[in-house]
Amino acid sequence: MEPRDPVTPHPDDLIQEPVAGAKPDAGKRFLAKFIDGIIAALVYWVVALVVPGWFTGALLGGLAAAAYLLVCDGLDVDFMKQRSFGKQMMGLDVRRLDGRPMDIETSARRNWMFVVGYLSQAFTFRAPGLATLLSVAAFGLVVYEVYRVVTSDDGRRWGDEIAETEVVQIG
Repeated sequence: MEPRDPVTPHPDDLIQEPVAGAKPDAGKRFLAKFIDGIIAALVYWVVALVVPGWFTGALLGGLAAAAYLLVCDGLDVDFMKQRSFGKQMMGLDVRRLDGRPMDIETSARRNWMFVVGYLSQAFTFRAPGLATLLSVAAFGLVVYEVYRVVTSDDGRRWGDEIAETEVVQIG
């Protein structure tokens, strides 16, 4: 472990101030999620077409798409800036209420409900009843999340409450 320079703060030591921003535009949030859905679908189809065997390709494609949706707000990649492509394009950011930087774990806690539908594909041919149940649950979760974004005073959805995050307009 290298000693830290006392003058230059280490990135782990930088804690953002908690943001109590105004409720962001719901239309921008929905468009950002739609863009992320398109990216997830593209990831699905690229993997499904590259991996040999339609069943294996579809299964791995679904897992890859689910992985993107799960961690997209916490990837520490320069061009993503710890937010999804959709949020970046719509001028939105996800902030933790404790002021710490977003990470993969927090992203997974706030986005798990959006991967249930992709995971249901894994059971389509082996356990169709379970796949149907998961698909219905996924639909219900998405409807509830949309309802929360539209009706809550601060625009926080259930995933934001679970992960203790909020979406804010930047710029």
